[in-house]
Amino acid sequence: MRRFARPEDFRECARLHRQHGTTYYHASRLFPARLRPRVHALYGFVRVPDEWVDNPGELTVEDRRQMLVDFRRQMLRGVEGVEPVHPVMRAFVDVLNETGMGIEEPLCFLDAMEQDLTIHRYPTYGDLWGYMRGSAAAVGLMMLQILGLPQSPENRRGAIALGNAMQLTNFLRDVGEDAGRGRIYLPREDLDSFGVTEEQVMARAFDSRMDSLMRFQIARARALYAEGDSALRELPRETRRPVLLARVLYSRILDRLEQQGGNPFLRRARTDRIEKLVASMQVWLRPEAVFQSLRSSPRQIDSQPKEEQPQ
Repeated sequence: MRRFARPEDFRECARLHRQHGTTYYHASRLFPARLRPRVHALYGFVRVPDEWVDNPGELTVEDRRQMLVDFRRQMLRGVEGVEPVHPVMRAFVDVLNETGMGIEEPLCFLDAMEQDLTIHRYPTYGDLWGYMRGSAAAVGLMMLQILGLPQSPENRRGAIALGNAMQLTNFLRDVGEDAGRGRIYLPREDLDSFGVTEEQVMARAFDSRMDSLMRFQIARARALYAEGDSALRELPRETRRPVLLARVLYSRILDRLEQQGGNPFLRRARTDRIEKLVASMQVWLRPEAVFQSLRSSPRQIDSQPKEEQPQ
């Protein structure tokens, strides 16, 4: 099997992970050493195009579209044996080849990134769910493969639920930042249900209606985390702890949002370094106790669009 990546390519992926994904990076340190480069490479693969899309600087929409097209082309040619130019893609293609991962999920993710260039509103939760299939669920499914976990229905459902829970958490934390980019990821049907207008979101105006909307969305995200917990519990020991830590820390962003009154415009909700260290010790020493604590979740609501509900 031909390998393209130099050691510095994986170091670049780890740097991106450490700089931009502090919670994920912290959790990834609990993986066995042999798995960490794979996890860093996956993070680099998703972060690079996400940065192009979200923080373009002087780049036009067409500039970014062409960069995504080229990134995609490098991956497709890479699995055929042509060395990628981008250091992150060299590392990612090596991981693709090493794990036998297909290109369906990586392509699904890149489709979502291209969608972000022109689609800035989602009429229904079903529409948002379709976007998250690429931006989040695909990442969860790729994690299954790079960790060498069985592609069982239970594992796939858990990976999709956890990926979407984290993505929805991002949306709720970043309502203000996304508004600054001209985007609203809160479904229009939900805005209408709670009497919130798009103009209010764009103006970052928080009131009792916005509070009710945010609490509804937080409950929806918590329901997604709960869906993923049963599959998470069954993971092998070497992968269970880091995934559990990521789940615990990311869901605490919802706690921080609630502590600031559900107001996403007040400050960026996040966990601090001490909280990360304490959670790491708890997960490492007493994972069963941590799992037990997750069971006392608040009121649950439908986390999937009606057409996605299991029969």
